[in-house]
Amino acid sequence: MIIASACLLGVNCRYDGSNKSSPRLLDLVRKHTIIPLCPEQLGGLPTPRKGAIIEGGDGFDVFNSQARVVDMGGNDVTTQFTRGAGEVLRIMRLVGAEAAILKDKSPSCGVNYIYGDFGLGLREGVGVLTALLIRNGIRVNSEYNIFID
Repeated sequence: MIIASACLLGVNCRYDGSNKSSPRLLDLVRKHTIIPLCPEQLGGLPTPRKGAIIEGGDGFDVFNSQARVVDMGGNDVTTQFTRGAGEVLRIMRLVGAEAAILKDKSPSCGVNYIYGDFGLGLREGVGVLTALLIRNGIRVNSEYNIFID
């Protein structure tokens, strides 16, 4: 069993109310059990919501209290992001999911890249959910490098 970023499966849960549907992942749903989850919604954030970035580091730094997640209005949403990541991990354990396919470039789900401070563009790093899953030994990959057949 695998979890995936809900936006990759066509769920309109992104910050702007849209999705990032992945044709390859949608094809895999026909062959595998894939559970769509949105950590930002599970953390209590609405859809739509203001875009957010990780300020001062990446997801690992958030859990080390060295960085925080802020939205475009300057609001600290770190608590919602960490709560949502924890809920995804709890659900994964509950259903026995062994891996995750996540939306790269997201402050929650970024696997290889996240957006840096507003206006600075992409930088290497992982999102909050990705950091938590990696710390717990869960295999994580992005929609660009799906590891199942």
